[in-house]
Amino acid sequence: MSAEFAINNKVHLAMKVSLFMANYGRELRMGVDIRKKGKVEKATEFAERMKKVQEDVGVTLKKIQENMKRQVDRGRKESKEWKKEDRVILSTKYLVFKERPARKLVNQYISPYTIEMISTNAVKL
Repeated sequence: MSAEFAINNKVHLAMKVSLFMANYGRELRMGVDIRKKGKVEKATEFAERMKKVQEDVGVTLKKIQENMKRQVDRGRKESKEWKKEDRVILSTKYLVFKERPARKLVNQYISPYTIEMISTNAVKL
């Protein structure tokens, strides 16, 4: 319970508001007194304030998303377009061979294979 309270009450670096404020439009109460002191705002004022908070958070998160994409794309290389029936060699860098205990005794690449099927993010050899 206290971890959830701490996470929801902490001001998020990206959004500049707490998660609770972004979701509910008010700060999380910390005391045991459930009665709210002061003036109660109108529903229309609350709705306008919530809309503004949500728009601000959306704009901020969009900027952060674009920045993260730019940073990730800096290290990306253009991939080659593969077609069915192309012949490729397979790297053994991430393969595990049980019959060969020493990694240095395994070939770096395995002989050419023919591509049988291509999906959006995988190739069947």
